[in-house]
Amino acid sequence: MTRSIHHWLLLFVIIAVVLAADQITKRVIVDHLRLGETRQPIAALSPFFQITRSHNTGAAFGLLPQAADLFLVIAVVVVLAMIYFYPRIGENAWLQRIGAGLVCGGALGNALDRLQYGLVIDFIHYQIPGIISNVSNVADHAIVVGVVFIFIESWLHDRAEAKKSAETLEQPASQELEEEVKS
Repeated sequence: MTRSIHHWLLLFVIIAVVLAADQITKRVIVDHLRLGETRQPIAALSPFFQITRSHNTGAAFGLLPQAADLFLVIAVVVVLAMIYFYPRIGENAWLQRIGAGLVCGGALGNALDRLQYGLVIDFIHYQIPGIISNVSNVADHAIVVGVVFIFIESWLHDRAEAKKSAETLEQPASQELEEEVKS
């Protein structure tokens, strides 16, 4: 199997796993919880982590709730852009490849919700009482982790390039020093 086929296979497997995990968990929530209903799967963590069924017509954190159709279009455009740029990812940029799959899978998971329900099903409820409360889903987490992976890979690449550039600049100076010593 060629590297190119291996890379594409990796992308589609990650997308499929994220989509399956996202859609299965959302189906369980829709089938077992009413809107606003909360469960504490781990009693000791209940002040910080719960399962709460929530509906989100907007973007992250419920921003722009009237723009659901716009976010559906954005999700499709993001996925198409990721697939278009995917072949241009460096050969050894595995974090970036995995990140692209996570972002695509997450974007498609939320897009499917918008097509099926007209909104996104959220249920993973994290909170720090009195400070923040956020309800999200598996797709949202995949997108966040994917973006973090892409940034890490970019940062590592930039560091490697800077080091390579610095070494190239140091070589002529050390060669001149060697020539002066020989003279």
